[in-house]
Amino acid sequence: MSASSDQAVGVGADEPIGRFRFMDAQRVNLDGFATENGDLGLIAFDGPADPAPSLVIQDGVIVELDGRRIEQFDLIDAFIASHGIDQQVAPEAMALGETEYARMLVDPAIPREIVVRLAAGMTPAKLARCLALLRPAELVIAMTKCRARRTPSNQAHVTNRSDDPLLLAADAATAAAFGFREIETTVPVLGDAPSNAIAVSIGAAVGSPGVLVQCSVEEALELEMGMRGLVSYAETVSLYGTEQIFIDGDDTPWSKAFLTSAYASRGIKMRVTSGGGAEALMGGAERCSMFYLEARCVALARAVGAQGVQNGGIDSASVAGSVPGGVRSMMAENLMVMLRNLEACTGNDALMSESEVRRTSRTHPIFIAGTDFICSGFGSIQRYDNMFGPSQWNAEDIDDYLCMQRDWGIDGGLRTADATSVAQLRKRAVAAVRDVYSILGLGDFSEEWQAQAVDAAGSKDVPAADLMLPLSASRVIRDSGLTMLDVVRALDEAGYESEADRLLAMLRARVSGDYLHTAAIFTEDMQVLSLITDPNDYTGPGTGYYPTAQRQQQIDQIRQARSVTDFADEQLKFAQVCGSALHEDGPADRSDDPRDVVIGVSPATARAIWRTLCGLTVDEALDELIAGLTEEGCTARIVRFHNTVDLGLIGLQAARMAGSGIGIGLQAKGTALIHRRDLTPLANLELYSVAPSLDRMAYRQLGLNAGRHAKGATPEPQRNPYSDEAIEARYHTTVVALVAIERQYCDANRPPVTLRLARP
Repeated sequence: MSASSDQAVGVGADEPIGRFRFMDAQRVNLDGFATENGDLGLIAFDGPADPAPSLVIQDGVIVELDGRRIEQFDLIDAFIASHGIDQQVAPEAMALGETEYARMLVDPAIPREIVVRLAAGMTPAKLARCLALLRPAELVIAMTKCRARRTPSNQAHVTNRSDDPLLLAADAATAAAFGFREIETTVPVLGDAPSNAIAVSIGAAVGSPGVLVQCSVEEALELEMGMRGLVSYAETVSLYGTEQIFIDGDDTPWSKAFLTSAYASRGIKMRVTSGGGAEALMGGAERCSMFYLEARCVALARAVGAQGVQNGGIDSASVAGSVPGGVRSMMAENLMVMLRNLEACTGNDALMSESEVRRTSRTHPIFIAGTDFICSGFGSIQRYDNMFGPSQWNAEDIDDYLCMQRDWGIDGGLRTADATSVAQLRKRAVAAVRDVYSILGLGDFSEEWQAQAVDAAGSKDVPAADLMLPLSASRVIRDSGLTMLDVVRALDEAGYESEADRLLAMLRARVSGDYLHTAAIFTEDMQVLSLITDPNDYTGPGTGYYPTAQRQQQIDQIRQARSVTDFADEQLKFAQVCGSALHEDGPADRSDDPRDVVIGVSPATARAIWRTLCGLTVDEALDELIAGLTEEGCTARIVRFHNTVDLGLIGLQAARMAGSGIGIGLQAKGTALIHRRDLTPLANLELYSVAPSLDRMAYRQLGLNAGRHAKGATPEPQRNPYSDEAIEARYHTTVVALVAIERQYCDANRPPVTLRLARP
């Protein structure tokens, strides 16, 4: 094509055609996508330096591990060889074919305990090769079988830009009301951490008994808060798959094992954090694939004695997601945790993509399978308030997530919270923090600040917050040696006995240690659900976890759901406020007037339905139809037909009754058409089928066109107004309800009646 031809079609020399300019503007193209590069570790599986699986044991000592002899072991190899391989199982497990083991994972007839036992004897490279064989649907099946705890759950992030104690408490109570069983907070200012921990703990206790709380900060401070009882679990103890990255972090597997023991010795539940892509992000992947390096991390997690792992990309999820197969590798690394018999907190926290389709795609298979914690940080607060960075799921998405649970009939760990109840919880949480901080000398809050925190959707709605108060409160907490027992006493003194009892029960639970078992959470009656007390027993259809009837009801009853009765009540309330000028005026007869056009309306019009789907009243729609007919010199008659709800038949009957042979059909919900007496029921002249998109001018034009048909003139055909919204999804349930109401008023034996608009 010549240059002049290019210009003729509007394409510049250096720019793509319009279709691709449009595609380039879509949100998915804000994401970064990397060309696969094994040398940089930007490869999901089969990196150039990934070793072949091998294991040699001599006199009870592992002398070769995945291609390295003992004298070549780095610190990760050495720790795994000493503490991470079950030597009793290893010969059997390592001799097993990789495809054979992969098939065992997806075979419902082979119980979880068998595949877990075998995984304990596998080296990181062996287990990685087996799991790399699983396709996405097979990962879902394997995960359904292999998670530790039978009952799925979810974890929330509760943070804000201001470290506002009142807002933290209100949001923690809200998260507990929505069903989150763990709440993780962090700080934009490190010194605020003790205040945040106390505020979130109080708010969680207001919302529900048994909610575990973490404040994610530097490890020494986090451990200090745990020992004081200000938090009840920890998970930000990071592991890495290469020696250099460990050293860069001033850590070793031995220091991590010591820290793990320190938490456990004080009754604090603890899991470690890793995730595919971390080593590539930090420039130390050593030419290995993300999946193999994560296999080393998970083997280490088992070896250091952690009860669980938070993985699935985590902060490096966007790195893993940038390469081919990366999202699959993140799910496979979650499964790897389960096979090491650890609690799986399956990522879905750091925002992987700006594309809503991609981020749903990343989460959905895990959501379907069910895990110990589907999200290791669902941002129950707004994106801008998440000090971990925006989550994969945020407050903006809670309703979507609840609807997904309902759509699939599965337990994703959340429930619908009633707006009135949440308002009361937020008010109580704010008051409890106010009173505790006052009693303990931590700070005072203005009435304006309190009111804003109760109502706020996020920290931008709390301009009255004092940003210095959390820091001064935290200094007092640390300097005075304040513990959770002091908080309990203050709550009791201030009259919050139930919250004091709930926090005291958490401290008692630390003494018993039952919630240190793998995958432990508390129910709302403080029963521990874990690998020990609630083991996953899935062996195919009809087995494993099914929600109880009560829990299923929670899943099914989202706040947006409406019954036919609800729609009927809404219409009645509307009529009581707005009324109608439509009145019956006797039997309807045929006319011989050639300018007579009948507007046929459906059975429930102005009897049970007064407002159309577009928001106009039935009276207003009729006003416009009549005005259009009048403008064309026609006479309008309104007739209600009782024998059918079918719009085509209503319009046809109206046309046969009209002297002009032209009729308009109008359903109470607003759908309308023009009909002629000699046509079949479905062969109308014009149809407005998308009632929610109509307005006064549309009905006026329909009246004008009906008048022109009556006179034999040429009408201006109208098109249904275009909308790119999901009209069906938004309105079809309403349509079903309104049609059901119409049918209740349908009476085949009742003749049509004339209606008149009797304006005052």
